[in-house]
Parts: sequence; C-alpha cells; structure tokens
Amino acid sequence: MQQGGGSESEVTWEDQQNINKFSRLNNRFHELEDEIRLAKETNDNLEDASNELILSDDEVVRFQIGEVYAHVPKEDVEDRLEKMKEENVKNLEKLEKERDSIVAQMTELKKILYGKFKDSINLEDD
Repeated sequence: MQQGGGSESEVTWEDQQNINKFSRLNNRFHELEDEIRLAKETNDNLEDASNELILSDDEVVRFQIGEVYAHVPKEDVEDRLEKMKEENVKNLEKLEKERDSIVAQMTELKKILYGKFKDSINLEDD
C-alpha cells in the first residue's frame, strides 16, 4: 500500500485495529474535555450560589427544583448545595481520571503507529 510520505508500508489487521482504537479514544477524549469543562462551570456556579446564600438575610429562599422554584429554608438549601458540590467534585475527579487513562493509552498507540508508519500517518489534532 503506497502511503503519502512515499514509503511503502503494509497495513495489517492489527494496525487497522490500533488505528480504530486510537480514533475511538480520541473521540472519547474530546467528549471528556467537554464534560470536564461543564463540570468545572457547574462547580463555579454552585460555589457562587453558596456565596450568595451566605450573604442572604432571608430565612427562606427560592430554590430551583427541576423547572420549578420552591421556597425552601436557607439551611436546607445550604445542605443541598454542599451535597451537590461534593457530587460534582467526585464526578469531576472521575472524569479527569478517565481522561488521564485515555491520554496514556493514546500515547502508547502513537508510539506503536508512528514506529511503523513514521510520517505517513498523522495522529495529531490540528
């Protein structure tokens, strides 16, 4: 098979499987980047809400539950916000751990594929 770099390398079934795996990992990596960004934004929003609640003098505050606002005691809202922040932080840590694992797998596949195909294959994001 003639490659773009002028070198001739046969693409084996195993090579194709590695290329496909790299592609799937790359797609998941980009999905995770978006999920991590959203989780960080959510964390910032929850932190802002907690700070606003601290400044509030009201004993009962409006709290959004689904699509409805309900009047909830301030202490209950504080507890709910803390639980939401804890869950979000755990989720963020899980997403970052998965991303790190994917980056390690992609690095290993890059070594294998670049080792065989050299500059005939491009695995970098533009």
